[in-house]
Amino acid sequence: MPKAAKKEAAAGKIDLNAMRKSMNTKAGHKVTFDLRSENPADVNYWISTGSTWLDAIICRGQMAGIPGGRITEIAGLPSTGKSYMAMQLIANAQKMGLVPVYADPEDALDSTFMERAGVDLDNVIYTQPANLESFLDSMETLMSEHHGVKFLFILDSLAATPTKSDVKGSYDPNSSVGKKARVLSLAFQKLRPMFAATDSTFVILNQLKTNISGLAEVPNPKYASITQKYTVPGGKAPEFWASLRIWLTSSTSKSQNVYDEKNYRIGSYVKARLIKSRFGTQDRWAEFKILWGDKVGVMDEESLLDAIKGSESIKTGQWNYLFNKDGTELVKWQKLEEGFVKHMNETPGFRERVMEIVDEEIIMKFDKRLGDGSAFSDNGVGEDIQTE
Repeated sequence: MPKAAKKEAAAGKIDLNAMRKSMNTKAGHKVTFDLRSENPADVNYWISTGSTWLDAIICRGQMAGIPGGRITEIAGLPSTGKSYMAMQLIANAQKMGLVPVYADPEDALDSTFMERAGVDLDNVIYTQPANLESFLDSMETLMSEHHGVKFLFILDSLAATPTKSDVKGSYDPNSSVGKKARVLSLAFQKLRPMFAATDSTFVILNQLKTNISGLAEVPNPKYASITQKYTVPGGKAPEFWASLRIWLTSSTSKSQNVYDEKNYRIGSYVKARLIKSRFGTQDRWAEFKILWGDKVGVMDEESLLDAIKGSESIKTGQWNYLFNKDGTELVKWQKLEEGFVKHMNETPGFRERVMEIVDEEIIMKFDKRLGDGSAFSDNGVGEDIQTE
């Protein structure tokens, strides 16, 4: 028996701190932690998505966003705001002091759109990688050479990024089956510890594609769940390694779109579902509309109105009311949506009260399991799912 073990046995106690020190010494760096004082698995910061409703459902018990130091996948149908959300994340990350690295293998984004979405073009690294491996190598180099810097890496999109063998190979689709998945599987094993060590964040944008095999198993595809109806490129690696997976769908109804006073379409409806969450909130959902015309951004106030309509603190009808915590009237108005947005931006105390209701209805009721749980979750069934 080693001397340390004999000493502990003789004293009738176990020295866990000595054990931790021994393990750290053996590893050559810190690998053990006292969870009473620190947990390296904790999320140290969150990056807002631009949608308050979506931020409110991501982490149980708090207002959150995209988790810092983790891998997140955002997959969506065409025109559901994937690239816009990437721009919003970049803009918010810049305010937090992170260095954004935006990879655009699709050559699809113009700088004007980025600026309208709030991005500071002087403080973003924009790259058009030739293949997936070269971008992964760049990420490793940046994290290795620039100590103390937190990065936000965004790949837009995984589906459009070829591997080296794809570029060099033939046009036979069978020649590249599984190669991207194997590259990603190896990359995440190698890079994940670096994300944790540098507290850097990786957001993968991906495409939702019709899952033909999944639909074949459902007698009536109309009632297929979203996970049966759609799949994403890249294999199982993002599914296994991502701490958060958000799927964005839209509606086939034209009434859900946003039009200006001359009936030109300037925005889209989006439904965001948490397909995977390590923060206790899987299957939760949020709805919002995105403007992509002259103005770019989430119609956040309007979505918050939809989010809190079921609360006893707001009453809608010919006249609409917002009540204080003690039940007294705070504001009374007509023209529900128009008046709500106006009061959010102009009336003292109105926005603060709305955010209190969001905390009560969206965050804390779910956290404390108050009311019917079906009101907080979504199984993907519904007419809002866009058909292709």
